[in-house]
Amino acid sequence: MDADLTGRRFTRSEEWARRGERSDAWAATRGDILADDRFTRGYPRYVSRAKGAYLWDVDGNHYVDYILGYGPAILGHAHPEVTAAVTRELALGSCMSPLWSPRQVELTELLTSVIPGAEMAYLMKTGSDATSAAVRLARIHTGRSKVVRWGYNGWHDWTAPRPAGVPESTLADTLKFRYNDIGSLRAVFAEHPDSVACVIMMPFEVEAPEPGFLAAVRDLAHAHGALFVLDEMRSGFRMALGGAQEYFGVRPDLSTFSKAMANGFPISAVVGREDVMRGLGETHMSSTFYGNPAEMAAALTTVPILRDTDALATVWRLGEALQTGLAKLVAESGLPAEVVGYAPAPFLRFADGHEALKLSFYEETTRRGILLHPNHQWFLSAAHTDEDVEFTLDAIRESLGEVLDVR
Repeated sequence: MDADLTGRRFTRSEEWARRGERSDAWAATRGDILADDRFTRGYPRYVSRAKGAYLWDVDGNHYVDYILGYGPAILGHAHPEVTAAVTRELALGSCMSPLWSPRQVELTELLTSVIPGAEMAYLMKTGSDATSAAVRLARIHTGRSKVVRWGYNGWHDWTAPRPAGVPESTLADTLKFRYNDIGSLRAVFAEHPDSVACVIMMPFEVEAPEPGFLAAVRDLAHAHGALFVLDEMRSGFRMALGGAQEYFGVRPDLSTFSKAMANGFPISAVVGREDVMRGLGETHMSSTFYGNPAEMAAALTTVPILRDTDALATVWRLGEALQTGLAKLVAESGLPAEVVGYAPAPFLRFADGHEALKLSFYEETTRRGILLHPNHQWFLSAAHTDEDVEFTLDAIRESLGEVLDVR
């Protein structure tokens, strides 16, 4: 039986991994659970359950979870009110296509009431569904083909991070610019006049937008006849009830939401200007499962909790406490890293050239029961507590003592 320095055991996890590599194409080709990382020792692969701010792997090891499914579990895993709403809806039937559920009307009404730039909404399933729908709507509205993008916008052909299998013609229509560099976007428009349908971007990742940057992107897009699309998968219902567009005070033509919208249930939405959204009538974007009401019930429960309680205030408060404590530990220890990001989605960014130290640090924190991601924003939930943050900072302090002693 394998065990790490703190006695954590991974026998069953390794058994599942061996089985998965024979039948599961994802497990067989991924290499490890964290893509693009060499971080393997002690990191759990297979999870048996998750509740609140915690999860347990198949060997029973317990973790305070700051990945939260890449952010969706804003209220914490298996929130009882959300689970109950989904269970009630499932008891009435789960798939009734092509017929519609009243939940669809209720949810689109709710979204258009809380998202500043939303006049209409279309419900889908995944984030990639929604961003691809936004791009197609922009192309319909403008009659143009090219897309300018920044950040992670999904996996479909026009945005695939690794382009194997993607036609060169698609890649030629997908352009990029640099964050917080309006000049780089201006150069793209100059090189491709009258051909850009939209600029689609995340509002931020770990770097904050410079004052006026998002508005400048929107204004430049409009000046060249293109639409401005804000990809709010990570920021939506996390930075503020109305997302980053509310927090930063910038209104896009279209925006896309998923993740925290339904506390982890698979549903997404593209929302925005009515004249652009009505382009749906000129194309075909449909799925047998888009009309499933159970996921809508999850969103109809999650969003009002965020609207009517102190859940988001709790996320911000705990995130600020974590960032403050972490910054103090980094400064005291001399760790070559900096605390970045916003309180609901913080991150520890290591300086270039310290990859081995970085991986050792995350190995140690994982051993101590803290689940952090080395290459992706972390996330706080309303289910985390002050005690969780204290436990986390203590584990980080111990981890720093371990890795800096052997550096």
